[in-house]
Amino acid sequence: MRRTSIEALAALFTFVLLGGCATSKDEVLPHGNHTMLDVWHQETGGRAIEGTSGVLAGRRLLDARQDLRRPLTEIDLQTTAARQAAYTRSAANEIQRQFRRLPNPDLVMYIFPHLAGSDPVPVPGYSTVFPLYQRVQYAMPGERVEDY
Repeated sequence: MRRTSIEALAALFTFVLLGGCATSKDEVLPHGNHTMLDVWHQETGGRAIEGTSGVLAGRRLLDARQDLRRPLTEIDLQTTAARQAAYTRSAANEIQRQFRRLPNPDLVMYIFPHLAGSDPVPVPGYSTVFPLYQRVQYAMPGERVEDY
């Protein structure tokens, strides 16, 4: 019973997969009389193709751009310099580490006594040490402040 259900699912999957290939390109992507330049002008408000939809889209685009072009307030001007100073390198902070190394703990692994090689040679048990991460990882400035 289990095998028949698996076969039925496989057949259903095959029919669905082949059914996706049965559609034509024109049904999925219908062609219109508009070129890419016409679509661009309609969406950016350059000129409308049909009706006023292009004009409305252009108005919305200009409104969004105007929000981004707002003038800086006095608070923005005061806090910008302080925020940028933390990331700017100067002679005074050149010797300080801004990107601290994250801890990479050592793992100790014990290898049990075993036989090795094509001629079984006994190898005594021993311990080995290797780092947890392959590469050194760094924190972003301000992400990790405690010393370790």
